[in-house]
Amino acid sequence: MPKAFVLVNIKSSTEETVGKALRESRNVAEAHFIYGVYDFIATVVAPTTDELKASVIALRKIPEITSTLTMMVIE
Repeated sequence: MPKAFVLVNIKSSTEETVGKALRESRNVAEAHFIYGVYDFIATVVAPTTDELKASVIALRKIPEITSTLTMMVIE
C-alpha cells in the first residue's frame, strides 16, 4: 500500500487548527506536532499511488499550511 511522510510548516499559532485538519484528512493515518525545522509530520497511506498523490495535494490546500516536504516510501 503506498505511503508517504509529509513534513509540514504552518502559520504561527495555528497548531490546534492544523492538527485537527490533518487528523481529519482523508488517508492520514497519523499526524504529530513536532519541534524542529518542521511543525508537523503526517503519515499518509492510500490504496493507490494516484489516491496518495491526491491526498497529499489536498493537505497542501489547508490554508494555514505554508510549506510541505513529501517523502514517498519506496519499500
